[in-house]
Amino acid sequence: MTKENNIKTRFLGNSDYTSVWNKMKNFTYSRDNETEDELWVTEHFPIYTLGNKVKNTRINKSSNIPLLRVDRGGDITYHAPGQIMIYVLINIRRMGMSVSNLIYILEDAVISLMKKFDVKASRKKDAPGVYVKGEKIASIGLRITRGSSYHGLSLNYDVDLEPFSDIDICGYQDLKATSLKSLKISVNKKIVADTLVELINEKITTFQT
Repeated sequence: MTKENNIKTRFLGNSDYTSVWNKMKNFTYSRDNETEDELWVTEHFPIYTLGNKVKNTRINKSSNIPLLRVDRGGDITYHAPGQIMIYVLINIRRMGMSVSNLIYILEDAVISLMKKFDVKASRKKDAPGVYVKGEKIASIGLRITRGSSYHGLSLNYDVDLEPFSDIDICGYQDLKATSLKSLKISVNKKIVADTLVELINEKITTFQT
């Protein structure tokens, strides 16, 4: 049995993507085996981010939304207010967890969240994230270094979905995005974020035991 891990949650409010990215890197590269794991909850100002291994991707050249290449896995996605970001800064080596285990846990947390709203959500093989009727409601992109993760999960709450139409979401042509608002789910955003954090914690604890 793996030693139980305590996870601290930080709520950052609305934030600049680059600033939070730099803080994640600093946290991860300075941590040691005794450092407490953390979840960071935030929303970003509008930005497209592009995974570090992608060479070509579709984006509308007329868009005035900034594009930033980052060091997570995955392809291109969009962040903006109304999208709940949960950054997962945990020592997966200490937990005896693989990156595949972590992706499964994050997907499972979103699927369980949607079930609470009587919405059936699912995974797709070889396409990390969570989908409702074939449309993407949550994306996952991670970086693992020195046995620890950073980056994490985005959940579309009431984000403007139009900018998603200017890209191939996560590299998949014709994939569409959806949101809790589009699904007529009217639950307070803070409650949604808190519940998702609780579910992630619960599923990590279950994995450890």
